[in-house]
Amino acid sequence: MQKFKPGQRLAFLPEVEVEVMAECLAAFANGDGGLIVLGVDEQGQETETIWEEEAEGALREAASLCRPPVPSQWQPVEMKNGTLVGINVPRSADLHTLFDGRVLIRSGNWNRPLSGDEVRALAASKNMAEFETEIVPGARPSDLNPDIIRDYLDRRETRGAAKVTSTAELLFEIGATDREGTPTSIGILLFGKNPQAFFPQSGIVFVKFMGTEPRGEDGGVGYGRRDELTGPLSRIIDRAWNVIYEEMRVGAAVNKLEREELTEYPRFAVREALVNAVAHRDYRITGRRIEIRMYTNRMEIISPGGLPGYMTLDNLVEEHFSRNPRLVNGLYQWGYIEELGLGIDQMIEEMAQAGHPPPTFRAAPHAFTVTLSNKRERAAVPKWTRSMNERQARALTFVRENGSITNREFSQLCSDVSTETLRLDLVDLVERGLLLKIGAKKGTYYILK
Repeated sequence: MQKFKPGQRLAFLPEVEVEVMAECLAAFANGDGGLIVLGVDEQGQETETIWEEEAEGALREAASLCRPPVPSQWQPVEMKNGTLVGINVPRSADLHTLFDGRVLIRSGNWNRPLSGDEVRALAASKNMAEFETEIVPGARPSDLNPDIIRDYLDRRETRGAAKVTSTAELLFEIGATDREGTPTSIGILLFGKNPQAFFPQSGIVFVKFMGTEPRGEDGGVGYGRRDELTGPLSRIIDRAWNVIYEEMRVGAAVNKLEREELTEYPRFAVREALVNAVAHRDYRITGRRIEIRMYTNRMEIISPGGLPGYMTLDNLVEEHFSRNPRLVNGLYQWGYIEELGLGIDQMIEEMAQAGHPPPTFRAAPHAFTVTLSNKRERAAVPKWTRSMNERQARALTFVRENGSITNREFSQLCSDVSTETLRLDLVDLVERGLLLKIGAKKGTYYILK
């Protein structure tokens, strides 16, 4: 646990403070749930020992400060020096307020109060959460695909989950079936043999256009390829990625004598936009499927349903709230989502690293669109610049654009920094094997190694 930092679904409390605990309980319950670890500071370092008896009394008091009380359960947390007390808070179907009337949600690593409009939006989303576990009329246990379920279980175990002793019990626990084994909405979408028989809107339409507009130059049909993708959601994601990859321009670069494949759009950015569209669309909207529109200068992924709950374009990077929490968790356990709540910022970073403009997001009442542009505005910045200071990154960019850099040129780039500091920056780049020093004294210059 010490390698993790507090964030969207993890809170560290160095000591037992009832009001702070109550705030975390309400914020996690109102959002996508989370884990409170007692006896750890913000840096993940263990502090004073907190005994279970002390934690139990504080939890009872903290829960009483929430309206209605927040359900939770104990979860032992293994640390390098022993086991700490953890409190697992599931996402709640209720809207929880504090004793003073505040409604909190988790924003990054702190608990943020919602405005009146945000509270109303969150309350409306809470009422919609029952769709996932509704029994699908006409669906039977035989409508679930045992091969898809086995694939889910296998991949779930590779991610560290315990081996399942009863498949039927697990399907019930994740909300895929009821106690009698009858499939729910999420069960059909994730594991159905033919989900589109029950939810025709759950497929994807891929269209490759020949230009930058939907119509051709003569005003006629402007697309060169159109595919309708069906199946359970995991297979739809795989099939959509394969189609996109087939239509993406692919090049290559040589890095340290090894061939490196360069795709028209960064792989992670495409897959993140695709998985998000599948995970967060509103499956209650009929008559509309997810659309992937590939033009010569951009790709648009359009997901039916506006932003859920209190989410807005302004808080899209820092905060996270799922319309379909069970579906999101299923795709996470399956391995389609790498880390909950961290995808958007990495998508932006991957686009920037490839030299593209950042992705754009458009939120309408009944649709959410992610647009990736393939226009390279500048030379791509190598990933290894992430571990450098800003001056070194500027120096490397200068060398890549001009072929070399001298101490004088570096001083002109960073005129407010001492000559000795800049010299040490270049020495460090040489020692790391990124630059090669040529010449001596006043004739010294540096090139990429």
